[in-house]
Amino acid sequence: MDNDDAALLDKIRLLKKSRNAVFLAHNYELGEIQDIADFVGDCLEMSQEAAKTEADIIVCCGVQFLAETMAILRPDKTVLLPDANADCPMANMITVGRLKEMKKEHPGAIVVSYIKAPAAVKAEADVCCATENAVRVVASLPADKEIIFVPDQYMGSYVTAQTGRDMILWPGYCNTHLRIQPRDINRLKSQYPGAKVVVHPECRPEVIALADAVLSTSGILRFACESDASEFIIGTEIGILHRLRKENPGKRFFAASEDAVCHRMKMIRLETILWTLENMTHQIKVPDRIARKVRPCLEKMLEA
Repeated sequence: MDNDDAALLDKIRLLKKSRNAVFLAHNYELGEIQDIADFVGDCLEMSQEAAKTEADIIVCCGVQFLAETMAILRPDKTVLLPDANADCPMANMITVGRLKEMKKEHPGAIVVSYIKAPAAVKAEADVCCATENAVRVVASLPADKEIIFVPDQYMGSYVTAQTGRDMILWPGYCNTHLRIQPRDINRLKSQYPGAKVVVHPECRPEVIALADAVLSTSGILRFACESDASEFIIGTEIGILHRLRKENPGKRFFAASEDAVCHRMKMIRLETILWTLENMTHQIKVPDRIARKVRPCLEKMLEA
């Protein structure tokens, strides 16, 4: 670390303390962001941490839908997103208007919103879920009801396969996970025949079919820690490799595809964190009429 980096980190630490801030970072963030965070986890875990924090300011080192979720769960806190352009392309693939049209076509259907959707879309849903608990949430729904699942068709198809529940799927997708191809897995398996293949359920079905385990990012981390294997092929955004290698120094991890990069997650840098704390900018606020509708769904999601 050079003198400039050390000085930058010192400024961040001083401001963080003086403002009574907490840094919550996603597993896909840059290593330098994960290393200064108070907590690193997946969307569900970050939301749970936000729900119980005693800090005055929550710095969301993630993307827009996560910051919105935190602002809804904790209206008594100031939620900052260090880069206003850090949003989720998949979350932008669905709109309130188009969801309302689908609901009219399927009256009486239960709408399940994956956490990776805008707050206004979640307000049109009956239930919210995250990767870690999506299967449990859908399995608990009444068997005689149609289910609309938004916005990730691949997450939805995985849940369908696990639960046997046919669902009406929104045609959204995570472009980062779709960059992972079956040929990538097969190439690495030929190079490392003893490696375990662990992928995220947002991957395409052909990739999931090649996996030894299909898990959320928190599940991937647990699997790597508990497994007797020494080599792993990881099918999700490459940012998770930083934490996997940090927590499992005796094991080797290979990205299923080096192209599996979420550039929006990578927008948050040390400089943007310092800037947002100095200026208290990019405060995330959700209108009360939306927050009131979404909060009960999110609170149930945290407990599911």
